Amino acid sequence: MKYFLTAILLLSPFNDLDKIARVNKTIKEARVAYLNCDYEAALNKYRYLTDSLQVIDDDIRLNIANAYYNLADTAQAIDNYSQLFDSKSKTVRSTAHQQMGILSSKNKKFEEALDHFKEAIKANPANEDARYNYELMKKILKEQEEQEQQQQNQDQKNQKDKKDQEQQNQDQQNKDQQQQQNEDQQKQEEQQQEQNKEGEGEEQEKDQEQQQEEQKKEEGEQKEEQQPKPQEGEEAEEKAGEEQQHPL
Repeated sequence: MKYFLTAILLLSPFNDLDKIARVNKTIKEARVAYLNCDYEAALNKYRYLTDSLQVIDDDIRLNIANAYYNLADTAQAIDNYSQLFDSKSKTVRSTAHQQMGILSSKNKKFEEALDHFKEAIKANPANEDARYNYELMKKILKEQEEQEQQQQNQDQKNQKDKKDQEQQNQDQQNKDQQQQQNEDQQKQEEQQQEQNKEGEGEEQEKDQEQQQEEQKKEEGEQKEEQQPKPQEGEEAEEKAGEEQQHPL
């Protein structure tokens, strides 16, 4: 931003020619320093005009604000630009708002920047830089709004996808648990059936053994019944013969 105070000789109320000469000389030196990008020196010259020589002029105030801006002293720049919003000079007023718009945009305060560019155009419709920045800021705000909407939609989609995934995981977990329960139950039933079969087998073996014993017993009884019984006389003779064979 290169807006300079060129002369204040006709605007100054000074009657002291020496003081007027010093003012004009300081203005020239400040201008040269500013053009050489020596903003610190330029600022010192402009501050000398306002603080020591008591020069009150909106053009000098604007140059001071511009010097602070180029020195990256944002706080001082904003303070000095703000003092020019009610300037009687439409050019100064427009430039001050334009610079404030630039500072606001650098701080990502796009709506605030848009308002400053709008005020700059209102103050001076011929300010093409302010008009360009105004249109640019509208475009940036529109893109920002679209991006925010897209981000919001994406966030909602991500949230829905996450919820769906969690539900799927829960469903799968429930399914796995149910399947495991079914498998465990089936395994228990198979074990129980196996135990039942083993018990039945043991009982069958016992029954068979018992049947075999009973059958053997019956067969023994049948054999005894089938053996011939001796006559009574024969039994007496056999007994007498046994006694003779064993004398006392």
